[in-house]
Amino acid sequence: MAKNMRLPEALHISLPVPAYVVPGSPVAVGAFRGIAQTERFPDGTATVWLNGSADVTVTGAVANVGDPVYITAATGALTTTATDNLLFGFALATKAAAAGPVEVSLLNGPAQA
Repeated sequence: MAKNMRLPEALHISLPVPAYVVPGSPVAVGAFRGIAQTERFPDGTATVWLNGSADVTVTGAVANVGDPVYITAATGALTTTATDNLLFGFALATKAAAAGPVEVSLLNGPAQA
């Protein structure tokens, strides 16, 4: 058995996060995308879930299931606007153009752009 393994799946991990992060906040750290599960700790980290889906507020219309959702680097807000934003995940429902909740599947791994 390998003795250098630390976490069997590494799906709920501690990551450095911006000061505005609270539980339920969307988070983008490098190639990781997730939802904060804890307040930001004094060391600047929070526990972040990297798998599954979450009901999050997204600004902009989601016309189709599977449409991409982006996260802004400055505030962590979610939007349907790709310009100057990072891919966060994919919508699992549709919604009107106003800011509102929609279920989003989290995107993680080397396929991100």
